[in-house]
Amino acid sequence: MAARGCGRVWCWARQRCAGRPGPGSRSRPFPRRQRTVACNARGGAVSAGKSGLAPWIPVVGLEIHAQISSNSKLFSGSQVQFAAPPNSLVSFFDASLPGTLPVLNRRCVEAAVMTGLALNCHINKKSLFDRKHYFYADLPAGYQITQQRVPIAVNGSLSYSLCVDNKMSQMVTKTVRIKQIQLEQDSGKSLHDDTRSQTLVDLNRAGVGLMELVMEPDMCCGEEAAAAVRELQLILQTLGSSQAVMAEGQLRVDANVSVHRPGEPYGVRTEVKNINSIRFLAKAVDYEIQRQIEELGNGGTILNETRAFDSKLGCTVPMRDKEGKQDYRFMPEPNLPPLILYDAKSLPANMNHQQVINIDWIHERLPDLPSVKREKLVEQYGILPEHSFTLLNEDGLAEFFESVVKQTQMKPKKVIGWILNDLLSYLKQHSLTVKESPVSSFLLADLLNLLEKKEISSTAAKQVFAELWKGEGKTPLETVKEQKLELLQDQKELEQICQTVIDGQENEVMAIKAGNRKVLNKLIGLVQKKTQGRSNPFLVKQLLEKKLSE
Repeated sequence: MAARGCGRVWCWARQRCAGRPGPGSRSRPFPRRQRTVACNARGGAVSAGKSGLAPWIPVVGLEIHAQISSNSKLFSGSQVQFAAPPNSLVSFFDASLPGTLPVLNRRCVEAAVMTGLALNCHINKKSLFDRKHYFYADLPAGYQITQQRVPIAVNGSLSYSLCVDNKMSQMVTKTVRIKQIQLEQDSGKSLHDDTRSQTLVDLNRAGVGLMELVMEPDMCCGEEAAAAVRELQLILQTLGSSQAVMAEGQLRVDANVSVHRPGEPYGVRTEVKNINSIRFLAKAVDYEIQRQIEELGNGGTILNETRAFDSKLGCTVPMRDKEGKQDYRFMPEPNLPPLILYDAKSLPANMNHQQVINIDWIHERLPDLPSVKREKLVEQYGILPEHSFTLLNEDGLAEFFESVVKQTQMKPKKVIGWILNDLLSYLKQHSLTVKESPVSSFLLADLLNLLEKKEISSTAAKQVFAELWKGEGKTPLETVKEQKLELLQDQKELEQICQTVIDGQENEVMAIKAGNRKVLNKLIGLVQKKTQGRSNPFLVKQLLEKKLSE
């Protein structure tokens, strides 16, 4: 299977690592100087430098665990809640007490079917559950219930977009194949206390429903992997099948990375486990690509091992080797029958609809996916495609934008500038979400209406926005009156100010009359300064041009 490249895109990722290799590592950390990973879009090739050898081709595949958004666990009635007191949400089944049996959660199955349909998967009407055996303290049963033989969904695809040369105005769309989606249990959590040399176990997470999505190795750099996971995250959140909050462990990524020469078989891969940030994913993949190229270039070999990404050092470190393949001793789960799903054609006439899951019924109720929402935003409001990406990438920003547009007389193309340049920058500056914004859509629309009616200048509008951000409960109009920011209505007064500015700027006046019209902007700025932003720039320009032509 040939690796799919990055088209015409070149992805540049600067890598640093000041740390030392962990125990058992055969690789050397990069020097503190910057390393650059170049990912050729057409073939995914990374230059071999001055060696004269053929370039390296990176290959990246992802395994993603998404926690299903459900009130209870996959096979028990225990509640699912983040940051609950340790071991407070553990049923007899979760603790693997003798005699307890699994009961499949309908909501988890529906979420998996919904996700599979959104990712263009074939939904298996008959899927099977298996036991995957391994022994660890946070897995009380000594096995995990998963779907190794026949998963619930297979053969899908995910389309995602990324920018060319970091230019949002140039976007390319790529596709990664989805091998399968399977239902499985999460394990508990081990808390290692190094000072006391002990490990504590919290089983609150044990048995929580997961969807494992396996992506084919169709990517070639960190930027592509990050873009694919971000698009998947938006889809899951739109469907409601997972909240996909990475900071809470609801979306965890394992990256499989290898490099090889053109025409040669795939190289030995390493797996970077449990990456919990999209930004860290891009850095981890690019670092691992460069590490492997460096190791092979120095005559070394790549170990088939599991590694972790150290975000502080900016590099991957070894965890354990996988040379001796672990035998999970898969076997059919004896306590669960095959999972049977139906569609409109196969659904028996006398079957109670509440007791079965109808694939077609779920398909008909799928919401608009992010790609469709972007198209609608561009078509309905005339905004640029890159702006639609920004609106959807920030949770709640698209809804905020549409709410403002409905309440203001300003054109959407102007509104988007205020949303992206002012509101979004304030939110990021104060580390707030859209829902936490002290400026509501109503207040912003009210402010933009004042600006559109030419009751205030754009400079004054930004001053008012800054005052509204303080959250003192004042309306834009009240702020305008208190700060005396209304536009000057007395044209004679404005003419006098313009004349004063002209009289005090002889050199600039001479330059303008000599044909340098750009200098006029300086005079406009000086008038704005004297009026404290209360003058209409367009009117000021007309008055200045008139006086300079006399």
